[in-house]
Amino acid sequence: MKKVALITGATRGIGKEIALTLAEEGYDIALNYRKENEELDNVKKEIENFKVKCLPVKGDVSNYEECESMVKQTIDEFGQIDVLVNNAGITKDTLLLRMKKEDFENVIDVNLLGTFYMTKNVASYMIKARKGRIVNISSVVGIAGNAGQSNYSASKAGIIGFTKSIAKELASRNILVNAIAPGYIETDMTSVLSDSVKESIVNGIPLGKVGNAKDVANVVKFLASDESSYITGQVIHVDGGMLM
Repeated sequence: MKKVALITGATRGIGKEIALTLAEEGYDIALNYRKENEELDNVKKEIENFKVKCLPVKGDVSNYEECESMVKQTIDEFGQIDVLVNNAGITKDTLLLRMKKEDFENVIDVNLLGTFYMTKNVASYMIKARKGRIVNISSVVGIAGNAGQSNYSASKAGIIGFTKSIAKELASRNILVNAIAPGYIETDMTSVLSDSVKESIVNGIPLGKVGNAKDVANVVKFLASDESSYITGQVIHVDGGMLM
């Protein structure tokens, strides 16, 4: 029986790789994007190459009504949502004393409130179906913190607390809720770092190399599958051993 995955922030980076990985597993994909971009059509075609359906759903996850609309569009098209991946996220890095109020608020709005908005809207459908998987993308900095990222770290730490609480609330309905905490993953977001910064980061990774989006997507695939049916409320590190 066909399954459906709704993935936020799915036109590039980790979100795109998650969408492609689940499509390869046979999932129909609801592909969230915030604004029109040249990658959207390309990703849609790549997904459909796996002989599955792809529904682009436009929406800003920091807007509750738009989250509600995206979920409704997905249900109207596919009749179900089996997997929700809360991946959309932004950074606005700077030291605390230089950080503007809106820099903190914007990151919290997208990363943390967006996760809440999407989960709340999807959960009502999953509760009726008495099954589902929710995977939230957190970060190692939500566990260890990072200078210059107090807003991002706070948002990702909040996702971890949210994940554990919702996992307890929804367990009786056979809805599993887990988080993934990626470490240094090579994406557009990290490509702007200087070579010296990248080198210093790699020196702190026991495996001695950076990760890639597929490393994260493979864990999402596992958490979405029947093989993870006794795992909920967990935070899985995908970080090459950065945090132990």
